[in-house]
Amino acid sequence: MKNSFTFLIIALIIISCSSTKNKTFTEEKNTTAVQNDTVRIANDELQYEVIIIDPGFSGWLLSRAHPRNYHSQSYMENRNRAWVTGWNQNVIAGRNPQLFEMSINYQNNIDYGYEVNYLLYNYLTYFQLTNNISLGGFPARI
Repeated sequence: MKNSFTFLIIALIIISCSSTKNKTFTEEKNTTAVQNDTVRIANDELQYEVIIIDPGFSGWLLSRAHPRNYHSQSYMENRNRAWVTGWNQNVIAGRNPQLFEMSINYQNNIDYGYEVNYLLYNYLTYFQLTNNISLGGFPARI
């Protein structure tokens, strides 16, 4: 089963076609690229891809985000679950459709791995801080 989600201001796509797996970023043989405000991560083995296109995010990720392995995967998953819920509630309610155009299909029973959670966590942190918006659950901070 493939799952995907996209945004207008950013394009964030996760396509997953695997059972839950416990692997680290280096074991997954992921590739990450940063080009012209585009952050991409892909894993052919687990069949997912994340693309984030948002002016300023790649620079913020490189200069302000905590380095990889600063937070545990479970730490980021907990925040991602809460923030994705808040994001989706904004989409359903029709609040600020320029920012919340499409819902995020982040499933709790799928292990997306460290890197996907890292990028999603940092994008949602960046999004909240940049737009002065709270997605609820946990305060966004660096």
